[in-house]
Amino acid sequence: MTVTRFRDSARYWRTPLLPGADLLTAEYHDHEFSPHWHDAYTIPVIVAGAEGYRYLGTDYVAEAGSVPIINPGELHTGARAIEAGWRYRVLYAPVDFLQQLASDVAGQQQDLPWFEPGVIRDPELAQRLARAHRLLEAQADPLAAEAAMLDALSTLLVRYSGSQSRPARLASDDARVATMKERLTGDLTTPLQLAELAGAVGLSPFHAARLFAESTGLPPHAWRNQVRLQRALAPLRAGVSVTEVAAASGFTDQSHFTRHFRRMFGVPPGRWQAA
Repeated sequence: MTVTRFRDSARYWRTPLLPGADLLTAEYHDHEFSPHWHDAYTIPVIVAGAEGYRYLGTDYVAEAGSVPIINPGELHTGARAIEAGWRYRVLYAPVDFLQQLASDVAGQQQDLPWFEPGVIRDPELAQRLARAHRLLEAQADPLAAEAAMLDALSTLLVRYSGSQSRPARLASDDARVATMKERLTGDLTTPLQLAELAGAVGLSPFHAARLFAESTGLPPHAWRNQVRLQRALAPLRAGVSVTEVAAASGFTDQSHFTRHFRRMFGVPPGRWQAA
């Protein structure tokens, strides 16, 4: 039996029915997503094949018909789990939208939804999410598309969301990490050395780098590049040229920016912007 091999193909798009959201229709074989995060809730539906990913210290495999949801700000990867690769539809739902929807469903103000790590295996939910995604992409009947989207997302919230529960950390460590983040993001175009970060929090370079990586999952330079990529999205949406965005974001040149952008989003910034 011949197994169809997927190709690397991705299309980002947006809809006025969900302002601020990005949507993705894609299939991958060779592409691998390096460790990264999104400011939104990542809500994928695996349509065919299987994706492997690492999330919160554990490796998972999401097969066709499953929903491997990722909470905002959480580091994760992505690559094929079988030889054929995988095909999926993804909704990057804004945090404020999903929190408001959770409050509407509950009839009272809710905290930020939190989804436990792991693959959601719920065929009915997957079908609802995939159908809503297809209707939003088709843009043929806005009323039907919006109704399907709200139905799918409210079902997801009712069945699987809870309140966030994370392990406690020492207040002194949190303060040091916050200080280092502030230095890293204050001016993204200014080169920094590890010794500068370490000096700002009273640690050796070795201990500062270890504390930062233990807290965020990334070394300082990689975390800073993730922030640069997230901040690049707004000017790209506004039509600013890729060259200007690359320079303003602190990347050494356009090729450097494009390489990191593609690792995170699966397409070059020009194609993402054209959506």
